[in-house]
Amino acid sequence: MPEQVEAATQEQLDQQSRELPDLIVIPSIKGEMVHLRPSVIEDLERMDAIGAYIGASGITGKDRVAERGAVHAWVRRSVAWSQGETPTESGVGDPESRRTIAWSIITEADHDGDGEIDAANSDNVIGMIFLIDIDGWARSARIQVVLGKDYRGRGYSRDIMPRVMTYGLAPEPAGLGMHRIWVAVPEQNTRSVSVYQSLGFVPSGRSRDALWNASQNRYQDLIVMDTLVDEFDPIRSLDAFGMHVIEDNPGVKEALSAREHSIAIRLNEKNASKHDAEGTDVNDAAAAAQSVQKASSDGAGDVAEAVRKDSEGAEPARQSEHDDRKSVTGDADAENSWPYTAGERKTSKEAWWRTLGRGRKRDTEGK
Repeated sequence: MPEQVEAATQEQLDQQSRELPDLIVIPSIKGEMVHLRPSVIEDLERMDAIGAYIGASGITGKDRVAERGAVHAWVRRSVAWSQGETPTESGVGDPESRRTIAWSIITEADHDGDGEIDAANSDNVIGMIFLIDIDGWARSARIQVVLGKDYRGRGYSRDIMPRVMTYGLAPEPAGLGMHRIWVAVPEQNTRSVSVYQSLGFVPSGRSRDALWNASQNRYQDLIVMDTLVDEFDPIRSLDAFGMHVIEDNPGVKEALSAREHSIAIRLNEKNASKHDAEGTDVNDAAAAAQSVQKASSDGAGDVAEAVRKDSEGAEPARQSEHDDRKSVTGDADAENSWPYTAGERKTSKEAWWRTLGRGRKRDTEGK
């Protein structure tokens, strides 16, 4: 009987540990080109001012009215959560108690050289980025960016998405502690598919004829792509677009620490294997690990640099019959160094940075 009570108590604790908090403090996030602040209701009018819903069917597969309605609901849900309101109190809650976080994308630059801030007519708001359908039980969330019509194709998504994903996948309380982040993109939006691949997303499913392609007057498939906490490489995802780590962003220190630990283990295993094969000194492995530890003592910035240099020597993706495929950056002659591509996917157990899973047991993986 006591054993049954103990088991029931443990089950209750496990369930509580997977519940989302009743109130969340949404952090601001810095980018190199723009920065993010929590969205407010007043930003909804600013989204109208920048034409954020024009061409929605080609980007997300929704018509303009549906896209606008979804954004309004997401912002109101985000504000409600930040104020500690329950889903039923907010009036726009989810029956499965899933939550949403909305950030407004802010620019304070004059990129077009006209002597004025780019988005002066919208109080510097050029779009929004969301974590939608945040599921505490499954530790899963969907990410989506909505930009004004004049701010698309400038690289803003490449600047902010890896930083939001780092926060979403970082362990609590520094981040949301998600296990999986996913996206859904129409098949005609090949540009977004390439960006997501560069960030480490891999195709995981396809819904046939799920969307209407208004420009071509036909149905189109919806592609689902995702990445897991022990697959996502926050540094390489920024490097893919020439962006740099901003150390005081939420979740970054935790990600760097986990990456450093992962690299030390990998170097240990590599040198130990070399010793077994060639009879080299086993102390080489310890020395390699200590060199990474020394980088940590010199500051997070040095850790990032050490990780970046190590990534350059990481094992390349395995060759396949898809060698002639263009890289995700669109350069047919450039080699795609990202280990997860549309044609091949390593399981997270095989990924050398699998320890980003923070010790999570994955004994059944690959069986």
